[in-house]
Amino acid sequence: MEVAIGVLVFVIALFAVITLLRSVRIVPQQRHDVVERLGKYKRTLSPGLNLLVPFIDTVRTKVDMRENVVSFPPQPVITSDNLVVSIDTVLYFKVVDPVRATYEIANFLQAIEQLTVTTLRNVIGSLDLERALTSREEINRHLSGVLDETTGRWGVKVTRVEIKAIEPPPSIRDSMEKQMRAERDRRAAILTAEGVKQSQILTAEGDKQSAVLRADGDRQARILTAEGQAKAIRTVFNAIHEANPSQKVLAYQYLQALPQIANGSANKVWIVPTELTKALEGVGGALGGLANMVGDLPSSTVDAGAVEREAAAAAEAAAKEAAAVDAQVRAAEAQVTGGDRGARGLPAPEAVPPSAALGGAEYHTTGEPERA
Repeated sequence: MEVAIGVLVFVIALFAVITLLRSVRIVPQQRHDVVERLGKYKRTLSPGLNLLVPFIDTVRTKVDMRENVVSFPPQPVITSDNLVVSIDTVLYFKVVDPVRATYEIANFLQAIEQLTVTTLRNVIGSLDLERALTSREEINRHLSGVLDETTGRWGVKVTRVEIKAIEPPPSIRDSMEKQMRAERDRRAAILTAEGVKQSQILTAEGDKQSAVLRADGDRQARILTAEGQAKAIRTVFNAIHEANPSQKVLAYQYLQALPQIANGSANKVWIVPTELTKALEGVGGALGGLANMVGDLPSSTVDAGAVEREAAAAAEAAAKEAAAVDAQVRAAEAQVTGGDRGARGLPAPEAVPPSAALGGAEYHTTGEPERA
């Protein structure tokens, strides 16, 4: 008897514990539980502590209210130009009404997947391959609009649809790579040609500017040089004009320049012009007492004897220089011709006599005195 009472008490206690556990329901955050009473929807349990009628109320589904992401497997789709491409899609959704998500459709996730595939085939079928590859944003917007409108009555909100990859056939992919490579080669060639063109243009412009500047510099230099020479000539002319030198001074300067003419290393033949003899005659005549020239009278303070001696010494030095040059010329001819002049019977050139240099008679390059 006592054993039966003990078993009864244990059963009652176990029943009480089970009843308590079934009457208390703790729902975590971001989850709603759909409760049915005797097979009919009763209410939705919100997060927190909830009380149920034991053995009468039951939880039908536990709905996650967070946003979920689902990646669908690749789906073959035919484009408008009859090419089969494989498209991967990613879907973002969340349950906004757990009651309709439970009772309006049996499996809303499978329904969303099939609806996505169908809509994707309709959209891609109206596009060619090139446009399908470059119109992902447009396809995503169209898919989002269709899915959101259809799944709204299921208590599901599609927040975002993304096309993860569009894979064309391998042969088409190879052709696209070749086309892209050719396009890039063309762009590279165009850029290289443009660079060469710009470089040549800049080089030509630089050469043009440098030539213009160089020509302008040469012009300025020549103008300045010509102006300097003109100024120097004008200064010398004005100085000579203001000094009013006499003929004797000019002849004397001519006589002093003779040794410098004879000292040239390139002078192999030296010919005494007739003008020099005339100038020397003028000097001799001036030193001999020809003082009756107009405006050329000697000053009383000038020593005429000293002037005559200096002129005679200069004439003698000039004659010696002429003789030395003549000797050098004959020696050079003898070395070059090897004595051919004597063999041929050609007369040797005569030296300029000092008497001709002193103005005795007019002497020419032929060696004969000039006849009146």
